[in-house]
Amino acid sequence: MTALLEIDGLTKAYPGVVANDTVSFAIQPGEVHALLGENGAGKSTLVKMIYGLVRPDSGRMGLNGADFTPENPSAARRAGVAMVFQHFSLFEALTVAENVALGMEDPPRMRDLAARIREVSETYGLPLDPARLVGDLSAGERQRVEIIRCLLQDPKLLIMDEPTSVLTPQEVEILFHTLRKLSAEGTAILYISHKLEEIRTLCDEATILRLGKVVGTCTPREVSAAEMAEMMVGRALTPPSRASAEPGPALLEVRNLSLPPRSAFGTPLRDIGFTVHAGEVLGIGGVAGNGQDELLAALSGEVPAPKGAIAFDGTDIGTVAPDARRAMGLLTAPEERLGHAAAPDMSLVENALLTARRRKTLDRKGFIDWGATRGYAEQVIAAFDVRTPGPEAPARALSGGNLQKFVMGREIDQGPRVLAVNQPTWGVDAAAAAAIRQAVLDLAAGGSAVIVISQDLEELLEISDRFAALNEGRLSPPRKAQGLTMQEIGLMLGGAHDMHDVEEGAHAEA
Repeated sequence: MTALLEIDGLTKAYPGVVANDTVSFAIQPGEVHALLGENGAGKSTLVKMIYGLVRPDSGRMGLNGADFTPENPSAARRAGVAMVFQHFSLFEALTVAENVALGMEDPPRMRDLAARIREVSETYGLPLDPARLVGDLSAGERQRVEIIRCLLQDPKLLIMDEPTSVLTPQEVEILFHTLRKLSAEGTAILYISHKLEEIRTLCDEATILRLGKVVGTCTPREVSAAEMAEMMVGRALTPPSRASAEPGPALLEVRNLSLPPRSAFGTPLRDIGFTVHAGEVLGIGGVAGNGQDELLAALSGEVPAPKGAIAFDGTDIGTVAPDARRAMGLLTAPEERLGHAAAPDMSLVENALLTARRRKTLDRKGFIDWGATRGYAEQVIAAFDVRTPGPEAPARALSGGNLQKFVMGREIDQGPRVLAVNQPTWGVDAAAAAAIRQAVLDLAAGGSAVIVISQDLEELLEISDRFAALNEGRLSPPRKAQGLTMQEIGLMLGGAHDMHDVEEGAHAEA
């Protein structure tokens, strides 16, 4: 069979780094092909070249037997290549149909487009109402908009970058059903994900990149996730280990926390309540957009809370400012690393100063101790294996995964009494994720209380002592994490907070 996409010796270099080094592989029509690798392995650069966002320095690409050299994404789309990006590019104040029209070269009349959206979405099991505002859609529904926008182009090759990171287990099954249907119809899919069990379930073949080079290929269903991870990083990975101990006293208590949304399409918090103890990891799961950012903002002090709603070690801190909370020992790390957790144009040294000034005594009598600050930044870089030219590099110069390692290392290394983090391993590879999870467990073992908000359910089950689910700003009662099934968790994420409903629903699905 003639390959649909042929990559032959593709090379792309930037100052100081070769992002792709003579990369070669092929994808057949109807094949679901995984592209695997650590952060910085070259995956993003490669798919950007396929989609016309970056021009290669050398090598060639072929599509359907003809040379393929897209000048831009429009040319790639005309040739039959579509891409669903990890971060959605949708306007919340516009309808589904209006957003789809913006992604088309020559959109039809809105009435005709709406009918086409309904037809295609129902055909592929992704029902959408073209008249709904995107701001009112769940994360899973927003992803449907991106996918339907691609399917309306009748693509020969569909590139998907971390497509399940915002989905519940039930939504993942729906997506996989759609992708299998597309594959059966002859559409090839290039699938990028750090979730290796998903790769084993869905993909026919896999190409593994390391430091810009192809280091191996495999048939995912014939190897284990651990074997694929070892191919990616070049060494065996040790799963995180935890010390079993009884939790200590309550360090953070949240009672009846209700807050209005911060924006027109934000999520209100509705009567949130939980307690986290010394030595405990409380995992909070939820599909994106269900109140995670709002909850972390209330815990960090960015948004004041009503009197009596948040207590730290018995002291009401609802109106205490973020810097004062940090001094007390309550540290947080938000999901948005570039622009929220780190200032893009500031160096890593300066970014270390921003949150560690008081806890690491990085100023003396009103003057910044730049030597101590630089030493602290270097300490974090070394301890968390942050790949960077040096501590003076600006935050925006780091890859997403390396900046995530720096942000997490900066907070953990300050020895917080309570640490609350949102998406601690977002976009990092298997080795870095394992290291971050181990650091979280070590922090708890040392007597800290940790709150991990994450969309990665496997991560939460691996490190959490108790688990709760956020849905539309409501938090389910925390349950012991050990023994929870994915069906039960999926129902909790969907809003079935009453445990009788959860158990009945899980039994019905089984």
